[in-house]
Amino acid sequence: MTVSHPHTHLADAVAPQPVSFTLNGDAKTLNVRPFRRLLDVLRTDLALPGTKEGCGEGECGACSVLIDGEPVNACLVPVIQCDGATVVTIEGLASHAALHPVQEAFVAHGGAQCGICTPGMVVTAAWMADNKMNAAAIREKLSGNICRCTGYSAIVNSVAAALGESE
Repeated sequence: MTVSHPHTHLADAVAPQPVSFTLNGDAKTLNVRPFRRLLDVLRTDLALPGTKEGCGEGECGACSVLIDGEPVNACLVPVIQCDGATVVTIEGLASHAALHPVQEAFVAHGGAQCGICTPGMVVTAAWMADNKMNAAAIREKLSGNICRCTGYSAIVNSVAAALGESE
């Protein structure tokens, strides 16, 4: 009988394999263990530290990225699920040295404090802006993103400004 070590994870048990996806507009093929978290692959293998780990359980939204245009928690996604997908991180929102309008609004309206939740908030808010949502949806759509520093007012005002409205 074989007994597994209590700290052996499925992510480490499967041999590396190629995973191909588009990341922030660039084609990527990595030879990785397929069940590693997308969050770890982004931060460690691809040197993109903007996506933050808050809780590691999908509760805080700090690690939000866009996969095929939808916001997801990168801490819950095995990298194999990104095979053939398009992934956008906080680093991919800006284009040619121009900030995304949501990033500009966060700067102008003080939407960031310590920075842990900010990338996830901005990615989710950019998804809202790119999908032409209105300010009435801000609180609902950001409900999966937790900030421990602010009272959310500056964040909501920043998103509303980016959406061309006031909250």
